[in-house]
Parts: sequence; C-alpha cells; structure tokens
Amino acid sequence: MELRQLRYLVRVIEMGSISRAALDLELVPSALSQQISRLESELSTRLLQRSPKGVTPTEAGLAFFREAQLVLRHAEQAARAAQQSRLSGTVSVGLAPSTAAVLGLPLLLAMRERYPDVRLHMVESLSGHLTAMLNARQLDLAMLFNTQAGRRWSVMPLLEEKLFLIQSRRSLLREPAARVKLAQLAGLPLILPTGLHGLRSTLESAFARAKFRPTLVAEIDSLAMLMDAVDSGLGCTLQPWAAVSRFQDAPQRFHLAQITDTLARRGNALCSLSDDELSPAALAARVVLADCASEAVRSGRWVGAKLLAR
Repeated sequence: MELRQLRYLVRVIEMGSISRAALDLELVPSALSQQISRLESELSTRLLQRSPKGVTPTEAGLAFFREAQLVLRHAEQAARAAQQSRLSGTVSVGLAPSTAAVLGLPLLLAMRERYPDVRLHMVESLSGHLTAMLNARQLDLAMLFNTQAGRRWSVMPLLEEKLFLIQSRRSLLREPAARVKLAQLAGLPLILPTGLHGLRSTLESAFARAKFRPTLVAEIDSLAMLMDAVDSGLGCTLQPWAAVSRFQDAPQRFHLAQITDTLARRGNALCSLSDDELSPAALAARVVLADCASEAVRSGRWVGAKLLAR
C-alpha cells in the first residue's frame, strides 16, 4: 500500500467520479482505475460502488476513506516537521591555500545546495596554523597533511597528491622534462615553505630518503607570494599541482615535472573534532567535504591526486 493510492482513493470519493478525479490528478482514467483496483485487491474488499452516474464508497470504502484522510494529514505534518527542522548553525572549516584552490568553491556550492540553512566559516591558512586551530577547537573540520599533532581527532585519510618541480616557462632554470628525481635537482635554486607547512615535513622526509640537500634561495609561507616568486624566475618550487590551479593560464605560465621519488607524495586527511563534539551540521559538512574531494579527483579536476581506499 502506497500513500499515492490513499490520495487517489480520497480524491475519487471526494469528487464522486474517477474521470473527474483523474483530470484533477493529471492521470489517465484507466491508470487511476487500475490503482484503485490494486488497492481493493490488496485489502480483499470492494471500496467503491461503480455506476453510470459515477462512484460512491461502500461501507468498507467509507471506513477506509476516514482513516486514509487521517494518514494523509499525518504524512503532511511529518513532511512539514522535517522541513522546519532542517540543519542549521555554523560550521568552521580550515583549508590550506593549495587545497582551498581546488575545494573551497565546490564546498560552498555543495553546502548551499544540500544544507542552505548551514553557514560556513571558511579559514584558509598554513596547515600548521590549522592544526593549532583544530586543537584549540576554533575549527570543526580541516584538510591536513600531517595528522600526528591531533588531540582526539577523527581522521579520515582521503587522497594522495603527486609532487612536481614547478618553474616559470619564461625563465627556465632547468631543461624541461616530464619526470625527474630529487637527486637530479642538485644546485637548483628552490623556494619552499617553512617547517610550519605540512608540505615541508613531507619534503624533508623525501630529501632524507634521497640523500639530497636542497639549495634554498627563499622560504615563503604564502602560496600566492611563493608562486609569484617562481613566476618571476627567482627559483623553482616543489608543490602539488593544486599550487597552480588558480592560474587560468597555468600550462603557458609554468612547467611541471613530476617528482618520481617514492616519498614525494602529499597525503590529505579530513580531520575533525571527535564525533561526540561535532554538531549535526558539522557532521553533515564533513560528509559533503569528503564528497567534494572525491568528485574532484574522479572528474579529473584535481590533477595528480589519487583517492585512498576507505
């Protein structure tokens, strides 16, 4: 038995005619009649008395009509209650600059579509700062690269990014190549973030494994300023593709060569306060953020990223 069958029967009895009810319900009369017959078969009783002048309810039909009206009212009340109790509140989400370039706007749009009454507080900062904010409960969620400093966090590893040697095409400091090893970068001027950035700890591990000592010409903890320095030819950098994703002319402006060393990968994990500390709105936002990341990778929008098994 379905709610639509109850609606059909109630409307037929109210209008006293299957054809008029069908017109009102925007159905073909034969389809409406078939639905009523199915309902009668399921109940093993006749609900309507048909005649050339129309239809009238039988005693069973009249009893069913009264209860069906009550059920439909309750269903409408349940729908209104669900609509009036939509998720609301504020959720604070932290993203590193390179991650924000890929996920920031998609997350905002997805949350507005799914949960329009939830307000997002978006924070773009270095992963080290985001870690401190999450530990201080100034954030509900954050996409982080280093999850060792968490206190009772819920951690969901999401994806892994390849790292690239990025240099300006206008001022090439090394012959272009599709792939390169760290050991081949000896003496190349590099511009990197400091140790506060999660990427730097990943790179230091890769440097140690490759027994490579980088030639640092600058340390910059601003992605925009760092990429401006690379664009001007002051040096190269080691970053995921997301670092150039905000440049509409990135293929013409920069050359990217994939670093092939085993440890030259940046893991991305969705970290949050423990589940018992998160509001329903924050729990919902966590699901949406994970969905946005997965969609960005599967669609090919997040170049060099690979989803991790969950």
